[in-house]
Amino acid sequence: MIRFILICIVVVGYLILTIPVLGILWLIGRKNRRIQDIVSLRMVQWTFRFILWIAGTKVTVIGQERVPRDTPVLYIGNHRSFFDILLTYSRCPDLTGYVAKDGMLKIPLLSTWMKRLYCLFLNRKDIKAGLQTILAGIEQIKNGISMCIFPEGTRNRDGELPLLPFHEGSLKMAEKSGCPIVTMSMNNTAEIFEAHFPKIKPCHVVLEYGEPIYPKELSKEDRKFLGAYCQRQMEETIRRNSCLIG
Repeated sequence: MIRFILICIVVVGYLILTIPVLGILWLIGRKNRRIQDIVSLRMVQWTFRFILWIAGTKVTVIGQERVPRDTPVLYIGNHRSFFDILLTYSRCPDLTGYVAKDGMLKIPLLSTWMKRLYCLFLNRKDIKAGLQTILAGIEQIKNGISMCIFPEGTRNRDGELPLLPFHEGSLKMAEKSGCPIVTMSMNNTAEIFEAHFPKIKPCHVVLEYGEPIYPKELSKEDRKFLGAYCQRQMEETIRRNSCLIG
């Protein structure tokens, strides 16, 4: 419980203590939006890495060099833990917005930071609103900002494998913008917290970035069922990396 309490203190402390910082960043943004964005990104990444350190999480990262540095991408990952966001966002090389459930908008200050970091909020029950979110993501990619989405649509509580069926619509951001898809396959992240809620325990997790997937270069069949294609790639990776967990 001590780790859980410490992490809560860090999160709440960050949100409160950085209230003045939000004002300073706003002033910086009036002169140079890029500087504002990068400072915001690095601040949150440092805090996420610090939280993972408090949690005692040992991370093995494979294939980070595969992530293109000269173009925005669509990151997709399997989803079993709240810590998936911390684990992956702390390693984004450049501006990246995550697609989150719209319920996050109700959380003061946290939603302010999320908006500043180009996150989009998805209403799962409203198809029209969901389409608008995807269209907004396409525009952000076209403007040079990478996006990240968890295609399972929710946390998988049934186990590491099989993954929940991928929502094909979640990959439209890559199909319509022409950006590459980068898979982020994670092993063992539920062992940080969810497997023994409310305790946070030290554990070893694996994160592997896949080779970029360019939808236009795939066969007609794989393009038609792009979500299923990406799901197979990720399941193979997760299955292969399971042996790395001690």
